[in-house]
Amino acid sequence: MFNKPLLPCLLAMLCSLSSTVAADTLDSVQQRGHLKCGVTTGVPGFSMPNTRGEWNGLDVDLCRAIAAATLGDASKTKFVPLTTKERFTALQSGEVDVLTRNTTWNQTRDSQLGLNFAGINFYDGQGFMVMKDLGVTRLDQMDGATICIQSATTSEQNLADYFRFKEMSYKTVVFETNAQALQGFEARRCDLFTTDTSQLYGHRLTMQAPAEAMILPEIISKEPLGPVVRQGDDRWFRVVKWTHNAMINAEELGVTAANAETMKQSQNPDIRRLLGVEGPRGKGLDLPRDWVYQVITQVGNYGESFERNLGQRSPLKIARGLNALWVDGGLHYAPPIR
Repeated sequence: MFNKPLLPCLLAMLCSLSSTVAADTLDSVQQRGHLKCGVTTGVPGFSMPNTRGEWNGLDVDLCRAIAAATLGDASKTKFVPLTTKERFTALQSGEVDVLTRNTTWNQTRDSQLGLNFAGINFYDGQGFMVMKDLGVTRLDQMDGATICIQSATTSEQNLADYFRFKEMSYKTVVFETNAQALQGFEARRCDLFTTDTSQLYGHRLTMQAPAEAMILPEIISKEPLGPVVRQGDDRWFRVVKWTHNAMINAEELGVTAANAETMKQSQNPDIRRLLGVEGPRGKGLDLPRDWVYQVITQVGNYGESFERNLGQRSPLKIARGLNALWVDGGLHYAPPIR
């Protein structure tokens, strides 16, 4: 039988251990000399290794930006591929310093896992892909459908909520990864493949016959995706949050990887503060005065990252839509650096 008087002591020890893991992330990263980022096992446009084993994607760029801010070198990164089931445990245990892994921000994850979301780097929503020869054009035609889906994701709950509300029936075929779910879909084990819409576009490119599949117009959920850190380490939380904010502010101010050096001569006070010419510089974040300059020159602003990984300069060619800046009708709006 468990000794009840020992329970408070054990809980205190666990809390102390968790606090220790979380308390010195910035120091640990700088002493170690590289940043450990949890990424996906492979999602085109977000985090995916190329044929040379080099990781690319929107989430990969954010990881490299954090390395540029904290270490002065965007290449000092180690990417740790994690499944949906592994990702939170890996962060909680200290195996990785940050998750930059298309993870949906919701109340449960933000309040019950000992984690903090440090912003939203992509506004997404759950969608569905179907083979064209099925003759389906709308989701409401899919009563009784069999659906390929990845386990341990918000997609499962969204699916249950939507079909229950619509009074439609369905069956799921559950897979460990989205890549496996896509294979099941291609093998005709299911009628639909569901995940975040942006991922559907990416995964469709990897199919043997992409033209045979289409993405239905319905979006059934809100999926705000962003970087995640451990609770109890406000300094590291601020660093990750403001790195993301800096990339958005840089796009709004027209500061790019190509012009950041000449922009130091700008008389615009917002640009001068952004690039560390004046203002707070790295004070309060325990970062060098040129930390934003390093981020932008080595990685680029948010728009540059979006376009080469997801936008018109990428194979996916996803429109900015909700992921445009607020001044262009989108949702990206960053607090000012001042």
